[in-house]
Amino acid sequence: MADAVGAAARWRSAVIGRPVNHSLSPVLHRAAYAGLGLSDWRYERRETAPEELPALLCELAAPVEAEPVWAGLSVTMPHKQAILAHLDVVDPLAEAVGAVNTVVVQRSGEGKALLAGFNTDVAGIVGALRETGGPVVNRVRAGGAVVLGSGATACSALAALGELGAGHITVAARRHAGPGRALSAAHRMGLDIEALTWKPADPASNAEVARHLAAADVVVSTLPAGAADPLAAVLDEAVGPAGGTRPGAVMLDVVYAPWPTPMAEAWERGGGAVAPGWLMLLHQAVPQVRLMTGRQPDTGVMRAALLPALATPSATNTD
Repeated sequence: MADAVGAAARWRSAVIGRPVNHSLSPVLHRAAYAGLGLSDWRYERRETAPEELPALLCELAAPVEAEPVWAGLSVTMPHKQAILAHLDVVDPLAEAVGAVNTVVVQRSGEGKALLAGFNTDVAGIVGALRETGGPVVNRVRAGGAVVLGSGATACSALAALGELGAGHITVAARRHAGPGRALSAAHRMGLDIEALTWKPADPASNAEVARHLAAADVVVSTLPAGAADPLAAVLDEAVGPAGGTRPGAVMLDVVYAPWPTPMAEAWERGGGAVAPGWLMLLHQAVPQVRLMTGRQPDTGVMRAALLPALATPSATNTD
């Protein structure tokens, strides 16, 4: 069900997913619209089950009968990969990654619109790592990088690490097989990765993954809230007084609520820098707004709106 809205608008966009009720994307997009003076734009949440996705996309592409007119969608789980099959055009980066988080409605007349898919999660990951990691992110070759997880966000993380020049990438996940997994995305992108099978219930497996984390320049955890907790205690040992992280090492944990995560706390205790998930959310939303509106939003305005929203009890990691 969409958010309730007040005054009429000429243009509309939304974040879709399931669940999506507490997504913070509306905070970012509405702040961007206000900063740009786009008073005739509105942005809503739209809870969308997988079986409802085709009908929603038909609604977006349909000829315009009345305002507000659809401009685009922010796409979150579980639709980032499934939506590819329903789009008219897919940007090469999104096609290589195998995941779309942005849909833009392109109209050239009164008829049916084209739906174009993009991936701004890659920009979000790169932006969050560069803002937090500084020099080490621009030389992520010696210690390499580790990605935790193998789903849609992990595929975006591989593209981001490729852009940053990572020489060696390890993907630690419970499952690696399947067309939507990071191994397939790495093959499409020409990246040579090491696939490490992680068994969260096995202490020896946790210790092995923790050793890889401690030796890395960059770590990206794409796991949902709580999923990485079995690694936190052994990571404390791996990056403790006897070891520690590599100098300047940075971890991006895509979770932004609840925060901090046990993983992030363990990493910081070992001397590493942590990029919180909300920073990725911010940096992916900036190009998303630009794609939908054709205008460059003010990142500072968006950040100022997001930070207080993170403190509310309803904030959750769904984007």
